[in-house]
Amino acid sequence: MPEIVEWGPKSYVAVRLPVVIPFGQEIDPAFEESFEAFAQAGVDADGMEFIKFNVVDMPRLEIEVGMTTDAAIPLSSRLVNGVLPAGRYIRMTYTGPHNGLYDVTAMLVGWAKEKGLQWDAETTEIGDVFASRPEVHDNNPSIQPDPAKLITTLLFKLAGL
Repeated sequence: MPEIVEWGPKSYVAVRLPVVIPFGQEIDPAFEESFEAFAQAGVDADGMEFIKFNVVDMPRLEIEVGMTTDAAIPLSSRLVNGVLPAGRYIRMTYTGPHNGLYDVTAMLVGWAKEKGLQWDAETTEIGDVFASRPEVHDNNPSIQPDPAKLITTLLFKLAGL
């Protein structure tokens, strides 16, 4: 079940890219690009892996694919750095294949709406712009080859403090 949690700020480096659903084939190359930047900087890629949803205008999205780190990683090409901000988040953990995340996210959005919760987001002409909406990959297919055992934590920053 979803829960509300307090979350501290987390610095990160990521690849920012526009995608259209379904976008699964674009994720591995983006993760590889960010891991390569860590390797070239001589920094262990041992942070929290995530996909951050910046803009949602279904089926078009702007996402960032990366990892948390406090290290200085030189930026090039599509790499950006940023901070996942502190605040109150709705957190829900899902175990199963990544292709089930669309339905899980829809359920979480419906649950929050039923509870009267609002995201820290703004509706604009380019779509819904989220302050922080990461999808954390607690394990990944290179570590856990069984899709039924993949663990993903959805986090949506709530409006207000």
